[in-house]
Amino acid sequence: MSIIENRTYDEIEIGNTAEIIRTLGAQDIAAFAAVSGDVNPAHVDSEFAENDRFHKVIAHGMWGGALISAVLGTELPGPGTIYVDQSLQFHQPVSVGDTITARVTVTEKNGKGRVRLDCHCINQRGEEVISGTADVIAPREKVKRERVVMPTLKLQRHRTVFSAMLASAASMAPLRTAVVHPVDEASLLGAVEARAAGLIEPILVGPTAKIDAAAATAGIDISGMERIATEHSHAAAQEAVRLVRSGGAEAIMKGALHTDELMAAVMAPEGLRTDRRVSHVFMIDVPSYPKPLFITDAAINIEPNLADKADIIRNAIGLCHALGIAKPKVAILAAIETVNPGMRSTVDAAALCKMADRGQISGAIVDGPLAFDNAISSAAADIKHIVSDVAGDADILVAPDLEAGNMIAKQLIYLSAADAAGIVLGARAPIILTSRSDSEAVRVASAALALLYVRNRAKSLMTLP
Repeated sequence: MSIIENRTYDEIEIGNTAEIIRTLGAQDIAAFAAVSGDVNPAHVDSEFAENDRFHKVIAHGMWGGALISAVLGTELPGPGTIYVDQSLQFHQPVSVGDTITARVTVTEKNGKGRVRLDCHCINQRGEEVISGTADVIAPREKVKRERVVMPTLKLQRHRTVFSAMLASAASMAPLRTAVVHPVDEASLLGAVEARAAGLIEPILVGPTAKIDAAAATAGIDISGMERIATEHSHAAAQEAVRLVRSGGAEAIMKGALHTDELMAAVMAPEGLRTDRRVSHVFMIDVPSYPKPLFITDAAINIEPNLADKADIIRNAIGLCHALGIAKPKVAILAAIETVNPGMRSTVDAAALCKMADRGQISGAIVDGPLAFDNAISSAAADIKHIVSDVAGDADILVAPDLEAGNMIAKQLIYLSAADAAGIVLGARAPIILTSRSDSEAVRVASAALALLYVRNRAKSLMTLP
């Protein structure tokens, strides 16, 4: 048991000293910036940059000053100390990786409870980085108690995956996108925000009066956007399909109509069907996961059969390829990681893996059945002695059915602060499914996902022999 104990004013003597030693890490800089609001690029850029030279960037001396405060508050005088005044000089920078010894020494007692201490911070090379004095009111009452164990601080970056994706899309020509029945604020915002980001050139398809009314009510400027008038949502879906078939649009964005209504037009005989099963792919930006996580299918196929699942996997692999993931790792999910004849999901997983072995599914490493924990956690996989190139490092999670996929995605969004962009693939053009609950970042990211898919897929097709 660790004890914290102070030294009262009467116990303190001139020359008493105390110190603590800490090594500055990138997480410390990020935590200090998060608490203080100090996001000076000279202090925090090292946390964002991939180039190692940035990790030697100067960290502000206030971190060293905080170490001095920690010595005074926990060691000398310790608990009960009241800060009165402090004067510090910062002689040279403290950088990531530096080990700092913060030391205080009592130099004066004024007889009225006040104590003056010399303060010094020394780095691992013996160089003084901070010096000064601190005046405190020392405690009169003795405190000796168990040291409080502070909670572990774990910092997480949000939307780093989305940021990288947007940077990749920045130089690409925007997609001509048919926005279907955008007669409410959310669907209009999706189009306007994606256009402002340079990702799409929207074509507003639907009842003109309703579109104008929604824009006026929400205060959204849609001037300069191309429009095609239709009587109702059903006609708007059909017109969007016609635009894609004629080459007038490269993608479709869902507006204020049901997904079923839009997909009925897409899947009609005169629609946008291909020989591939249509499926939805979520790209999840999970702060605690080191890379994008793709979940499929969580929106289109309710109870896919084996052939459906093969296409669902192929669609997700194609999206990963378009995003620069050359050999994605595909985890076929089930409740367990062994084949059980009584559980269809495990039997399907085994069959899909054999299809991958025989080249019927290509361009990825496929394994399953895998439970969710050992698909994304190497520790969980190790505990269960699972030997797999996919376990603990999956890129794509293939759900056994829509309900499971939808639950996985929403649990990550609402319990893990994840963001989820998503598109429908397998048709002649990608379909961006936006939702009223989507944030601006998610709507824009979904458009970026479609843009990267179309442009990079077209580029790869042009390079084929």
